[in-house]
Amino acid sequence: MAPVLLAVSHGSRDPAAVTATRALLRRVRSLRPELTVRCGFLDLARPSLAEALARLSGARPILVPLLLGTGYHVRVDLPAALAAADLPPGHLAPALGPHPLLAEALADRLTEAGAPADAPVVLAGAGSSDPTALADTDRMAALLAVRLGRPVTPAHLSAATPTPHQAVAALRATGHPAVAVATYLLSPGFFARRAATTPARWTGAPLAAHPAVARLILHRYDQARAATGFLTAA
Repeated sequence: MAPVLLAVSHGSRDPAAVTATRALLRRVRSLRPELTVRCGFLDLARPSLAEALARLSGARPILVPLLLGTGYHVRVDLPAALAAADLPPGHLAPALGPHPLLAEALADRLTEAGAPADAPVVLAGAGSSDPTALADTDRMAALLAVRLGRPVTPAHLSAATPTPHQAVAALRATGHPAVAVATYLLSPGFFARRAATTPARWTGAPLAAHPAVARLILHRYDQARAATGFLTAA
């Protein structure tokens, strides 16, 4: 029997963010209907991760972080939750990003926003005080640049610079009046609204329930599942 996929989201006070998370997991279930998929939140929404683990009645889940970088939550909080639930460290999948499937989703969101193929792009990540998470955003910008075939400037919505406003302003100052912002967030909410306030001409929507993100969640699950000794799905 395949282990449960327990998706772990950051959580938000914004109901739209929780709705987007649940829509994403519905898409995951549609791709692999035989798999049990559950969700827990690290903060600000229910069920909490501890509640979600308790509801599994002895099942040994694989935790898939719905997080775009390897920051404090992935390195500290989630391993601690596994230990508290008497689960081995191998039952934690890697963070979603960076990954080429996210570049696919980001490129699609830019196209949906009307951004042309030659517009310079700023990647607006959430930001972090963790150097590992910031490096992941830089790597994601490089992957998106490969996908788009043009440079992408990484930026951070909190805790680090340049901010998306600064990055857009810098591009405009060097002769690029029409700039696009790729919103490197999974869900709508405070940071997504902040990303939408730059003077960029086009701003992509958050990734939300993009099919490539759903495929990536299953890929991360399968990676961890194989490491635990379970056979991966066909």
